[in-house]
Amino acid sequence: MKADRAGRRAVLMLLMGLATGCGPVASSAGGGISVAGSTSVQPFAELLAEEYAREHPTAPVVNIQGGGSTAGIEAALTGAADVGMSSRELKDSELAQGLVSQPIAYDAIVVVVHPDNPVAALTSEEVRRIFAGEVDNWSQLGGGDDRITLVVREEGSGTRGAFDELMMGDTRVSARALRQDSNGAVRVIVNSDRNAIGYMSLGIVGDFVKPVPLDGVTPTVEASMAGDYFLVRPFLFTWLGELSAPAQRFVDYCLTAEAQAILGLEGLIPVEGA
Repeated sequence: MKADRAGRRAVLMLLMGLATGCGPVASSAGGGISVAGSTSVQPFAELLAEEYAREHPTAPVVNIQGGGSTAGIEAALTGAADVGMSSRELKDSELAQGLVSQPIAYDAIVVVVHPDNPVAALTSEEVRRIFAGEVDNWSQLGGGDDRITLVVREEGSGTRGAFDELMMGDTRVSARALRQDSNGAVRVIVNSDRNAIGYMSLGIVGDFVKPVPLDGVTPTVEASMAGDYFLVRPFLFTWLGELSAPAQRFVDYCLTAEAQAILGLEGLIPVEGA
């Protein structure tokens, strides 16, 4: 059992290093704090780590790496990272292994199209049928006579898991959908293809793509906080057992009013009471 876990830990460290173009994840035992996982959480964790380092220049370095939510959860379980990042809720099977989770913010998932797409709004049912491949031409939705290009996240992505759970339910995503390994990659494709539709974090939409109102509700932080917009998922830190003192101090910092204000300015929904 211990040998299996050690082997899984070594593989995870290598894969996350390759996924981010960096070396293996450093552990707190080596003088740094390692945080790894969701590519959706990653840019916001990096932002907080930079601010934490500025305010605490003598604290251990916080190393942030991607790899995906599932990889981050596994890294936390095996000790490949001090803290895992997930952009989906933990499964019962993961919680049963002793993982602790702490939301650091909440994020709205936004359905996006090219800025020149004339379709102004969609219903949840229309979105489900689009991503299932049942509606495959924009003319069926009031747009031009053009075949729809589907863009989704890869299996194991927290964004994909949340979208499938909250939007698709038991309906399967079409096999012809283009699968991408980050929100940024989805944004690039939708921005470059007038007929594309995808989904991504509200916090990084920018001006490159057009967010689509769902069921008459425009996706905003305010609408998400009010409960009017339903495509909302947590951004979690997760770990096994008790954190080291340096790692705990970084997690505590991420929940301060100052850190939460930073995340709010980036388009995330602060944790209630922070």
